[in-house]
Amino acid sequence: MNTQNLIITPEVEAKSAKIRLDKYLTQVLPDMSRARIQKLIASGMVECEDVVIVDNSFKVRIGDTFQITLPPPEDAAPVAENIALDIVYEDDDLIVVNKPAGMTVHPAAGAYRGTLVNALLYHCRDNLSGIGGVKRPGIVHRIDRDTSGLLVVAKNDFAHNFLSGQFAEHSIERTYYAVVYGLINPPSGRIEGNIGRSKFDRKKMAIVENGGKYAVTNYKTLQTYKNAISLVQCNLETGRTHQIRVHLSSHGYALVGDKVYVKNKKSELALDADLKNYVNTFPRQALHAKSLGFIHPRSKKMLQFDSELPADMQELIAKLSTAI
Repeated sequence: MNTQNLIITPEVEAKSAKIRLDKYLTQVLPDMSRARIQKLIASGMVECEDVVIVDNSFKVRIGDTFQITLPPPEDAAPVAENIALDIVYEDDDLIVVNKPAGMTVHPAAGAYRGTLVNALLYHCRDNLSGIGGVKRPGIVHRIDRDTSGLLVVAKNDFAHNFLSGQFAEHSIERTYYAVVYGLINPPSGRIEGNIGRSKFDRKKMAIVENGGKYAVTNYKTLQTYKNAISLVQCNLETGRTHQIRVHLSSHGYALVGDKVYVKNKKSELALDADLKNYVNTFPRQALHAKSLGFIHPRSKKMLQFDSELPADMQELIAKLSTAI
């Protein structure tokens, strides 16, 4: 296990001399509980002048300096939860699910329960690939929490490796439907641009001139509404974080409901007041992973799956259709 040498305490002053080591460290490190400090001492993670101290009752001396070696945080095993899944296909090697908007794919900071992984652990029991690690068993690819649609999950390492190879070769067929602000010009085309972390906001992705990962999105306008909104089909040749959102917004066409990649002038929408308000307050990015195609790892047959747009996007499009 890799460790991180993160903490060196101040030199012990006279007023602290002869205090128990665990008590002293608790005083100078108020963000750490005494129980945790005692555990670190007992585990041999505390040194004084290169000497490991394992006795919590060790009396500190004037001039002592202590180094604490913190182990990296261990991944917590997700808990199986009885959460309903929209299963499109399942066999002994894989499962294809239609993920609802609002569900995170795997546990992460702030979302340790209610994820797709929690639901899969309950449904599949121990039948998930271990390649993704403790937090991501079976997960071959992801879609954003507020994006709905199709994902394939591996039940064993053989399937995981085979599917991962197709993703690496960009041979997986993935089609998304997006509702965006504006009329894309030209109405169909290809967007290329390496995607990496934004140098202005580390929480965002961006098209970058140097570094990043090569990304290609092919798009086609399916319908326009009142010269203000477009329904766009996007086919991915690559699968980068936030790829569709970054590529379209970089050309001035932000997704309706996207709170992160917003470059539109909502006030200029040529819609009546009620419809404009409805569109501008849509609660999530209007993006759905509609179809998914890949070669089955065992049968080697091509499998193709399609899903209906979720109710919220159907309603959005229905309301916009009245404005054509």
